[in-house]
Amino acid sequence: MKRRIKVKVNNLSKSFGTLKVLDHISFDVEEGEFLCVVGPTGCGKTTFLNSLTKLYEPTSGEILINNEPVDLKKHNVSYIFQEKSTMEWLNVEQNVGFGLDLRGIKGEEKKKAVDEMLHLVGLEEYRRYYPNEISSSMLQRVVIARAFATTPELLLMDEPYGQLDIELRFKLEDELIKLWKRTGTTIIFITHNIEEAVYMSENILVLTNKPTKIKERVVNNLPRPRNVVDRDFIKMRNRVTDLIKWW
Repeated sequence: MKRRIKVKVNNLSKSFGTLKVLDHISFDVEEGEFLCVVGPTGCGKTTFLNSLTKLYEPTSGEILINNEPVDLKKHNVSYIFQEKSTMEWLNVEQNVGFGLDLRGIKGEEKKKAVDEMLHLVGLEEYRRYYPNEISSSMLQRVVIARAFATTPELLLMDEPYGQLDIELRFKLEDELIKLWKRTGTTIIFITHNIEEAVYMSENILVLTNKPTKIKERVVNNLPRPRNVVDRDFIKMRNRVTDLIKWW
């Protein structure tokens, strides 16, 4: 059954002075969809995500959530950046609950949400630890748990696993898929790693080089759990790789 549209982007363009980065981009994201966005290095993937959050005001076009203009005071949107974003002065439990604090959620409701997220990402026994006392993998789990704790209607992720080794990346990708299935959150995930995009996504949006347009939207209906050495997986990965080549 077709899901309702959660995000609608209409003719989105973004320029910095005379440099045109995004050029009339239009696409829809369905509710509960896991969309990965890939493209050539430097094509403007982060600019694209920052425009969705209004960190950058679009030069033209519109972005709608639930058929309304994006309003971060109204729409529950979480953003996981490339850079480390845990707060060093807060322990794991406090970091996970930080977004709930900002939303004024206290008491038993907050405790229940934090406890559930710590359980789901396997950090219950580390709740009193501080960021400098845990591994990079655990830090990323904290950030993911914090994002999901507020039950966002839209989660934006900007290459969150780019600095991790392959074993840790796969573990965290599996954690994310588990949380996505559990919560039904709509996810837009930026990555330069094509294998990562094929492993996680329902659909893959392939961007061109600047000025950036949408080259193709690839439907990814590979069965889960996925195996990176399966013939169909490799075929999909090669297809997306060929689409990204711009030379």
